[in-house]
Amino acid sequence: MEAAAERRIKALQSHLNPSNCDEPSVLHPNPTSGEFVSGTSDQGYSVVLPENLQTGKWNVYRSARSPLKLISRFADKPEIATLHDNLVQSAKSFSDHKYLGTRVRDDGTVGEYRWITYGEASTARSAIGSGLVSCGLQKGSCVGLYFINRPEWLIVDHACSAYSFISVPLYDTLGPAAVKYIVNHASIQTIFCMLQTLDTLLRFLSEIPSVRLIVVVGGVDNRIPTLPSTTAVEVVSYSKLLSQGLSNLHPFCPPNPDDIATIMYTSGTTGTPKGVVLTHANLIANVAGATYGAVLYPSDVYISYLPLAHIYERANQILAVYYGGASGFYQGDLLKLLEDMAVLKPTIFCSVPRLYNKIYAGIMNAVKSSGVLRQRLFYAAYNAKKQAKFSGKKSSPMWDRLVFNRIKAMLGGRVRSMVSGASPLSPDVMDFLRVCFGCQVVEGYGMTETSCVITIMDEQDILSGHVGAPNAACEIKLVDVPEMNYTTEDQPYPRGEICVRGPIVFQGYYKDEAQTRETIDEDGWLHTGDIGLWVPGGRLRIIDRKKNIFKLAQGEYIAPEKIENVYATSKFVAQIFVYGDSLNSSLVAIVSVEQEMLKAWAAAQGIKCDHLQQLCTDQRARSAVLADMDAVGRAAQLRGFEFAKAVTLVLEPFTLENGLLTPTFKIKRPQAKAYFAKAIADMYAELSASDSSSQKMKL
Repeated sequence: MEAAAERRIKALQSHLNPSNCDEPSVLHPNPTSGEFVSGTSDQGYSVVLPENLQTGKWNVYRSARSPLKLISRFADKPEIATLHDNLVQSAKSFSDHKYLGTRVRDDGTVGEYRWITYGEASTARSAIGSGLVSCGLQKGSCVGLYFINRPEWLIVDHACSAYSFISVPLYDTLGPAAVKYIVNHASIQTIFCMLQTLDTLLRFLSEIPSVRLIVVVGGVDNRIPTLPSTTAVEVVSYSKLLSQGLSNLHPFCPPNPDDIATIMYTSGTTGTPKGVVLTHANLIANVAGATYGAVLYPSDVYISYLPLAHIYERANQILAVYYGGASGFYQGDLLKLLEDMAVLKPTIFCSVPRLYNKIYAGIMNAVKSSGVLRQRLFYAAYNAKKQAKFSGKKSSPMWDRLVFNRIKAMLGGRVRSMVSGASPLSPDVMDFLRVCFGCQVVEGYGMTETSCVITIMDEQDILSGHVGAPNAACEIKLVDVPEMNYTTEDQPYPRGEICVRGPIVFQGYYKDEAQTRETIDEDGWLHTGDIGLWVPGGRLRIIDRKKNIFKLAQGEYIAPEKIENVYATSKFVAQIFVYGDSLNSSLVAIVSVEQEMLKAWAAAQGIKCDHLQQLCTDQRARSAVLADMDAVGRAAQLRGFEFAKAVTLVLEPFTLENGLLTPTFKIKRPQAKAYFAKAIADMYAELSASDSSSQKMKL
């Protein structure tokens, strides 16, 4: 692939400098592409190459940081070819450095962070791996991890890498049916779990015949149930397995780069989970490519709370190990995350738009309730700092002392870099975070099937509203989607389905060749299903989703995630589900309300109610929320048909537990439609009645 790229570059250079070649070039000039390739643009984050020299179509984008070669190894440590190599290297270089920290004690109490070093984690990894070997686990066997983020999760994963086992994460929030399906589909032989998830497993133990060993993390031996002697499954504590391994250490059985490192089942929004097969080479390439735009230091501290069963957090941890950074774990309760951060004082914070939106709303609500003088001070500080930041100047440190240091303290006071992923982040929220926290805020785009990062914003790029340029380990092209009227010939910017190729692309769906062929074409391009647009500077913007779009009765296409992302900035909106279909001409919305904001509004209006649920059904409250959403929509320049015309207010949040969210916090649209079917029908009935009344009045 690299050789082909070099040929393309040489032909391209000859085309740009025709005096250097003897024969006329077969390529045709392309002003847009030439802008990036020739380096005349002052903001060229991508280089554009022709996919095919015969056709001369300039449509393949690569990182300007590595246009000639797709990165597959770390530049300064090319000997790191597997996840095992990565930890071995860091255990040598950072043996005494803090690595894994937790506040939760063995007795369940919570205190200051206690740490184990890279050297200690390396020893524990060897012991757990040796214990599994002693229990008869063979190379290539699948090991399930069925518990939330904690140090043992990573130690078990490192053990799998060191002894050539395949780790298979099981979301702790998955229902029994999905867990059972994954265990059987991957023929998992050993499962690491906690006492809470052990109870779930024991209920259907007879239906997962491949399982031979269950290891209970955090469990005390005398509290672990003993199974009948007729059962072929052994249940032991993590501490017992660790002791057994320490007393009988086995040599490593290192994997090859092309060996499978993990099978990550994507929960998706519909259907049964699909097992994404990722090799060591896939994961190392992705993280190595990401290092071309993101640099960490051994002094960095990272807060781990995003699910380790998701590729976003998995890649973050591989990156942290490479740089020798420390990872402190939250105590397992998202409501206490800010409390954990105040104690940990992280320097790196990776999150999803849902949480960033809540931080934004929380700050703005505090400002609005702080009194006239404090409001004026905040807006004066905000506007002055924003103007300085976006004009390339330094703002006065006075504003930090007076206003922003207290805001920074929300996240511990030391965050120097924020990263957003999983879904689009509002440009307004991104700019707000940059000003208030005074740190780098970047957005990325990726998926499990590409081992994580596809694109990432450059740390020096202050333009928001896009997801950056290609990871140095992949190349990207857009493909026409004629049924949605997106083409690569669109003006002023090309649009189409985002396709990715390179060493980060997964090996296929486990035991599912049909879906693999649907996703990866014969030329090796992975079709993401997302619709992108190239904006100046070789930046990618996600504008639509091929699968989730729907058409209204008048023929207009709707991208609900885009609209939800806009409405999420309304002060009343904690979460939102926007719905429409081809039988109706307008959109409706289910809003999980910010309860404190709704209470404050009611108090200001002099509205008294015994229960908040009663307020949610009050037409005045619904109108107020819809009016605020309308204002937000107008500010974001939504088109007329993109505005929700009716809302239903609910107190219940959308969660993993009630089946409305995926583990990556995306709305499960078919499930949400069914869950709120009556409310949706009622809203459309109201709109229909309102339209009828309107028509009668006109007559």
